[in-house]
Amino acid sequence: MRRLLIIALAFAAWHGSLNEAQACTNFIVGKKASADGSVICSYNADSYGAFMPLYHYPAAKHQPGDMRKIYEWDTNKYLGEIPEAAETYNVVGNTNEWQVTIGETTFGGREEMVDSTGIIDYGSLIYIALQRSKTAREAIDVMTSLVEQYGYCSEGETFTICDPNEAWIMEMMGCAADRSISKERTVWVALRVPDDMICGHANQSRITTFMPSKKQKVKKGEETVLYSKNVVTYARKMGWYSGKDEDFSYNAAYAKPDFSGRRICDARVWQFFNRYADGMEQYIPWAEGIKQDAEPMPLWVKPNRKLTVQDVQTAMRDHFEGTPFALDNDMGGGIWDMPYRPTPLYFEVDGKHYFNERPTSTQQTAWSFVSQMRSWLPREVGGCFWFGNDDGNMVAYTPVYCCTTRAPKAYAADGVDDITFSMDNAFWVENWVSNMVYPRYSLMFPTLQQVRDSLEHDYFSAQKEVEDRALTLEGQARVAYLTDYSCQKADQMLARWKQLALHLIVKYNDMAVRPESNGKFMRTPTGNGATVKRPGYSKRFARYLIEQTGTKLEKPVEK
Repeated sequence: MRRLLIIALAFAAWHGSLNEAQACTNFIVGKKASADGSVICSYNADSYGAFMPLYHYPAAKHQPGDMRKIYEWDTNKYLGEIPEAAETYNVVGNTNEWQVTIGETTFGGREEMVDSTGIIDYGSLIYIALQRSKTAREAIDVMTSLVEQYGYCSEGETFTICDPNEAWIMEMMGCAADRSISKERTVWVALRVPDDMICGHANQSRITTFMPSKKQKVKKGEETVLYSKNVVTYARKMGWYSGKDEDFSYNAAYAKPDFSGRRICDARVWQFFNRYADGMEQYIPWAEGIKQDAEPMPLWVKPNRKLTVQDVQTAMRDHFEGTPFALDNDMGGGIWDMPYRPTPLYFEVDGKHYFNERPTSTQQTAWSFVSQMRSWLPREVGGCFWFGNDDGNMVAYTPVYCCTTRAPKAYAADGVDDITFSMDNAFWVENWVSNMVYPRYSLMFPTLQQVRDSLEHDYFSAQKEVEDRALTLEGQARVAYLTDYSCQKADQMLARWKQLALHLIVKYNDMAVRPESNGKFMRTPTGNGATVKRPGYSKRFARYLIEQTGTKLEKPVEK
């Protein structure tokens, strides 16, 4: 996500390249790696200070000569216009009515490759492709054709592109504005993730060598590797590569992993793999980012069991628990062990530079999704887009079916933006709750977690019944039913989150805890609120405090 890149650069200019600023996280599960045979992918959209709704683009028919205006996703800056497609498909969030789902993470790469003359940015590219594609392969063709014709004006990007049968990872960069160097407008490569594997990317280019054997003959439409004709020749022209084609590494030429690319970015992917695959200990040196000749982490791995949607949701809530990168073993979390750290990621003390660990779950997430794509169901039912309008750890993911023809009111942007609060908007209510919880995490999070998990349990428990009901309907009746259901669940979640907000302010007022019984606050026999509990410091933080203050706070022994 580019907005974060710009802001992070302003805070950490000393750190150098676009590749150093960190943003979003994507995880991918092939259909033979999932418990039910679905393709699953996820996305945390991390952008400081950004308000983001659940986007909706209705299906439409267009006349010859109709044009589409392009506005940069991050800044809303007008970039130009392109002809509309004759037909566009319904899009809700980052999925469409054909279950095609697209996510992204920005890796930056070589700054000189940005094409200032291009009129297609990465965000527009995603939503245009979703409106024009029935499959992941079609989406790749749409995306690459558009940028070749109109130019790509964003930094280096990794895209997740999935449908009910295939999962792909694609990396793309512009070719600057100098047509004397390259007539092509982009360098890109797309790899199909093997069906029995899991994959991920998190703001570091991850594709290395990819060139298929020249002896290997593959039928059109069955390729597992796609790439631009100039992907190697451009690097040669620029003096960045001189070896054999088969040895060419995309990220070595265009976005070489450095300390930040490994520790701040790839470490998030390592932890996803570490959760669900064996043998990941050998790649800890890679994720640590210090040892120059560390063994690189593979692009994908085979999980030690088949994953569910809930497993991927859990991964989106991760803070490196139980690993060398855990955020629960130092005083940075404050009195109540907050597994979040203030930004910017890098800070300076006495002339030395330091960093904070960067987990998948982060406070600047604007929205998070886990997309479930199932080939054996009618497409209206098969695509379930689990959405939350804040940090994945702090939200209940609600089901939004891919055929949904209106955005749930709770997730819409009517009269709301990044500086306009509304009690009727999920982004703001969920942020209100999470920002109460962050600084008093160990004290307050269990209450939020109980509500979150209870809601999600209800959603998953009802899923089969809802979908069985949908299967008895046809055409627009099925679409209307699933649209209504999606909107109802979002509205119900928002109502429950408002209750949670009010409950938290009463229960944890003034750093104390009001006792409850059977879900109600207790009272004294005379009707007042029962005596509050005062939790004080944890033993660990109390020890930190005394180590820092010495005898200053020591109570004298009275004689």
